[in-house]
Amino acid sequence: MDRSMLTAADRDFIEAFEACAIAAADWNHPCHIRMAWIYLRLMPLEEALVTIRAGLRRFAMALGVPDEIDRGYHETMTAAWIRLVASAMKHHGPGVDSETFCREMPHLLCRTLLRVFYSRERIRTFEAKAAFVPPDLAGLPSD
Repeated sequence: MDRSMLTAADRDFIEAFEACAIAAADWNHPCHIRMAWIYLRLMPLEEALVTIRAGLRRFAMALGVPDEIDRGYHETMTAAWIRLVASAMKHHGPGVDSETFCREMPHLLCRTLLRVFYSRERIRTFEAKAAFVPPDLAGLPSD
């Protein structure tokens, strides 16, 4: 994977993520969006999903995050967020780097954005945590 198109800050960030070298206190929602943006700049959506799934699971294990309904890796949330980031990149441009993209797409920094697409009853289930479930309120972008 050719990372030469990334800025030094984005290369450092993704390398720290892959090495599980980001402190739990520093890992937040904007970090998830940055990570998604970086992988989507480097590879197609489906390949990015595979890479992100593995990376997030490894990262959660390294941090000792318990696998509970509201903690740990969540497949539906991950897949939905990746699709939202990919759609924003396609329709509004990728921006020059992940931090600029986040500033230009502030709606993606709203942690509750998935509530537009999913009811609480649908997304807060072990089924949705383990496997992707389609939204029940509004359709996710298909591109």
